[in-house]
Amino acid sequence: MFGEKMTSVGKKLIRRRVVDLSSEDTRFARCLSTLDLIALGVGSTLGAGVYVLAGEVAKEMAGPSIVLCFLVAALSSVLAGLCYAEFGARVPKTGSAYLYSYVTVGEIWAFTTGWNLILSYVIALLAFGVSESALVNNIFTVVNLMVLVFVIIAGFVKGDIKNWQLSEEDYINRSHLEPLDDTKEKAFGSGGFVPFGLEGILTGAATCFYAFVGFDCIATTGEEARNPQRSIPIGIIVSLLICFVAYFGVSAALTLMVPYFLLNKDSPLPEAFKEVSWEPARYAVAVGSLCALSTSLLGSMFPMPRVIYAMAEDGLLFKSLSSINSHTKTPLSATITSGLLAAVMAFLFDLKDLVDLMSIGTLLAYSLVAVCVLILRYQSGQLNSPKTMEMLELNGNEEERVIMNPTVTSASAQQKEMLTLAMLFNPPADTPTTLSGRIVYICVSVIAALIMVICVVLTLKVTALKDANVGWITALVLLFVALLIPTIIIWRQPQSNARLNFKVPFLPLLPIFSIFINVLLMVQLSGGTWVRFAIWMGVGFMIYFGYGIRNSVEGKNAEERCARVEKPLGHPGLDPSPGAAAV
Repeated sequence: MFGEKMTSVGKKLIRRRVVDLSSEDTRFARCLSTLDLIALGVGSTLGAGVYVLAGEVAKEMAGPSIVLCFLVAALSSVLAGLCYAEFGARVPKTGSAYLYSYVTVGEIWAFTTGWNLILSYVIALLAFGVSESALVNNIFTVVNLMVLVFVIIAGFVKGDIKNWQLSEEDYINRSHLEPLDDTKEKAFGSGGFVPFGLEGILTGAATCFYAFVGFDCIATTGEEARNPQRSIPIGIIVSLLICFVAYFGVSAALTLMVPYFLLNKDSPLPEAFKEVSWEPARYAVAVGSLCALSTSLLGSMFPMPRVIYAMAEDGLLFKSLSSINSHTKTPLSATITSGLLAAVMAFLFDLKDLVDLMSIGTLLAYSLVAVCVLILRYQSGQLNSPKTMEMLELNGNEEERVIMNPTVTSASAQQKEMLTLAMLFNPPADTPTTLSGRIVYICVSVIAALIMVICVVLTLKVTALKDANVGWITALVLLFVALLIPTIIIWRQPQSNARLNFKVPFLPLLPIFSIFINVLLMVQLSGGTWVRFAIWMGVGFMIYFGYGIRNSVEGKNAEERCARVEKPLGHPGLDPSPGAAAV
């Protein structure tokens, strides 16, 4: 009896969402163009951080090589952005990474992702109608970009390339100090373009990575974009490219105008213009930072109510949060709840704690999206209408079921499909099958576990690795070899030939590398952050197991379908593999 109950609970935890893509009906207003999405992504990503972050990283971590920090951070963000773009083309519905996880890896992971996205978006409150918000956001984003273009041009005009070639003598003369002691040398480094070495670039890149957080808000607009399958991928990639160019240009201009060790980390740009005797330019910077703050707040609060709405609509959060205001066509209850939650969190934690919590939630969501892309690309299932599949089960013959849904294979085909060692590296089929999908699912699980172990070793045993400790180096090499084996197995499996407007290139390497970077950054966070994160997740799981698991709309729909569709004994049924996210 106990075993049956545990089995039942386990099935509920991994049940996957049925997504109906046969209809474009939505309770939201479809009013956002591709340009609106690009402006939303740029506005939420290119926030006030561009006016502060560059100074802090350049002065304390990287010097002029901050431009390389932003390059590394941009590459890391693009990896996550590509994964978001494919899912935006595949599942153009409200919910972002939450929905992506729901249709791929199951309900408990979807709740975990959505709960962490809520944590990531806890910043402020804004409840405009979508079209009005888009207009305000577009105006502020244009003003912000114009100010940044002015800063970049002014920096290159007034800058001096010698500030990228500073020596110890320059430091002493410009700072009016005595010869360097240990403390002063720590502030100056070794001079030149890379004063703090490769370690400084990597440390700076880890900080600069968070400057690119925000583009994922585009993925939550699936039901408000006019043409989501085209607009979402374009919006994500173009907005990341614009943000990288802006960050790169501003940081280059800043370090050309002022020696990095003289930067004011709290107000770098106004003080830089003062240094080069262009004090009136400070007013332009003030206008730009105000617009940047406004668009950043909008970009952060735009997706949060929509994630809450999507979870409430699915029954995982309280149903009252899924109401849509008839006038603004926005989830007003979810927006108000978001604001109250933000106020409580702001009261309980200081800014640094909130930023760290935001980082861990965002990185976890990015990792799960990469996992979902990796799994779903190698599955045979397609996202079909639940009504279509039900009618097919009731009235279709076996041949029709196989044609309409590749995960439903004939009994004879299933009997022939046997797992062998040769099949792992040389599968016989050119298209995904149930077995190949299961192989990929297991390999991805193994890869995720190995990446976590590797990242912990790289973080906790970095001193031993620098000292060339033979034992730890050998262990790390063995772990990478073990990681290579399931990667090769996935690479050899057949991919889905479903036609999409955008697909992630270089599978399986790109999503795996994205997971690795995200987990490595998560491991860098402090123990206190992990404790606060555990408390947040504990509260979330109390809500899920106390309310969500019993009120899940997907669970009720599955029960209704089972009641209406009587399957004869021995019927192969629907594929329970991850790819049937779909069915």
